[in-house]
Amino acid sequence: MINLLPVSAVVPTMNRAPVLERMLQSLAKQSAQPIEMILIDASATDETEQLCRNQIPGLQTRLLHYKAKETGAATQRNQALHYVSQDTILFCEDDVTFEPDCLGRLWEALRSDHQIGGVNAMITNQRYLPPGLLSRNLFRLLHGRHESSYAGKCIGPAFNLLPEDSSALPEVVPVEWLNLGCTLYRRDALPSPVFPTHFTGYSMMEDLTLSLTVGREWKLANARTARIFHDSQPGSHKSDNEALAKMELVNRHYVMTKVMGRESLTSYLRLLLLEVFGVVTPLAARANWAALPATVRGKLKGLGEIMSARNKSQS
Repeated sequence: MINLLPVSAVVPTMNRAPVLERMLQSLAKQSAQPIEMILIDASATDETEQLCRNQIPGLQTRLLHYKAKETGAATQRNQALHYVSQDTILFCEDDVTFEPDCLGRLWEALRSDHQIGGVNAMITNQRYLPPGLLSRNLFRLLHGRHESSYAGKCIGPAFNLLPEDSSALPEVVPVEWLNLGCTLYRRDALPSPVFPTHFTGYSMMEDLTLSLTVGREWKLANARTARIFHDSQPGSHKSDNEALAKMELVNRHYVMTKVMGRESLTSYLRLLLLEVFGVVTPLAARANWAALPATVRGKLKGLGEIMSARNKSQS
């Protein structure tokens, strides 16, 4: 017996019909399924549209397919939200696989406390690991104080860490931010627009921005026993080291200043420390040296964009 949840799922996708099909097949095995799924498709072909017309055994979720007006994870999600009919929204990626009872447990976690605005699933292949000595000292400097655990926190200059997967923890664990791999939000908790126009293309850190915004007035939680596997797919947007390096700096600066309101000299020094650490640490592996020039160019371009924007705002 399938329990159809009063949930509208939102999924942006582009040129990944086989991957999306695997996600839908895993959804079809869930004991609880969203009543509808809105797919915003930026594909160059109609393969994804044809997939949505086919019947997947066990899938009772109604699939609603729309062509993307603009390409980009955040803009496609914003478009999808015009079509939702339910008061609870499931944001998920097209390349996740749901483990048994994932959505049912996620739903129960959201219902466990009316003050919880959003709750996400545990990503089994992307976990928080206790930091070593170097990282622990870095986290303390970024955060301004020591914590016994930094799991699920967003510290310093918008540096976000994954939740911890430990049987010693309860099934519903408070966190400071949520990713969008598989996350339920109350519609009433969402800002308008849900994703600012700042986020384009790959939209790095749009999930952090959304959850920090919701977290100002609502609780956020991780449903530790609601689990997914994230089969992250390669793509041109991920292989352009220069563009990624620029986006990471520009978007982190945006979250730090516009969302978290951290604009002091100390915040900027912590941002500098984090960026230097992020560039230097991968160089411990010789294979990563080849990407260094592109990474540095990207950071410099990002710095130039930030300074240009600040000059315009002050003029």
